[in-house]
Amino acid sequence: MIVVISCAGRKKPDAGYFRTDDEHKVMFVADPGHAPRDSTLRYARPDDRCDFDTEAKWWQRVVRYNAHYPRLGNPFGLFPAGRLYENPVYGRLEQRYGLDGFYILSAGWGLIPAGFLTPQYDITFNRNADASNRRRMKDSWTDLNLFPVEGQEPVMFFGGKHYVPLFSRLTKKVAAPRIVWHRSAVPPTAPGCCFRRYETATRTNWHYECVHKFLNGELDWPDAPRSKASPGRTRG
Repeated sequence: MIVVISCAGRKKPDAGYFRTDDEHKVMFVADPGHAPRDSTLRYARPDDRCDFDTEAKWWQRVVRYNAHYPRLGNPFGLFPAGRLYENPVYGRLEQRYGLDGFYILSAGWGLIPAGFLTPQYDITFNRNADASNRRRMKDSWTDLNLFPVEGQEPVMFFGGKHYVPLFSRLTKKVAAPRIVWHRSAVPPTAPGCCFRRYETATRTNWHYECVHKFLNGELDWPDAPRSKASPGRTRG
């Protein structure tokens, strides 16, 4: 089983920021034009071009930073994605699977391993978020897709309904069965996926509760039929 969980809004305050060449902290948001004024931060979208490197976008710089780790160290003090968020469910997943054994679906960065060094950011699909933070599905965006496609282990996704379309798109060529947990009576739209309903009175962040029950062995679900998945390869 490979677990994918959506990102969270609350980040650990001591996590590192990406930085410009002149040492300014970069806060990645969905719309810098609506970000609050803050002389200590530079606001940017991951798809924006770097102020000091017009040949690269910020997401490319973050990928390079990871490619050079650990040879060049971690000078910005970035946290692995699985340790960036405050909710303890991510720690439980690390204890069970290790940072190499589960994945984060991030509204800012795409589908990344839990061990991917990830800078501070404030980007979400939550429709109630501030204009600077809210990403819309129609927005032009480069999503990293660092998920393996050849394995036969089922893939289980835990996340809110606004994250399901991104999960479906980024895993559409994964050969193994994909199982999406949902709270509502009507399953979300996710072509090729299998669905399992989690019935709960919890509304906000219900999927954390679902993950805890999964880790406790309290979820009852049959093996997903392989015929539900679409074979193929995924772009890296």
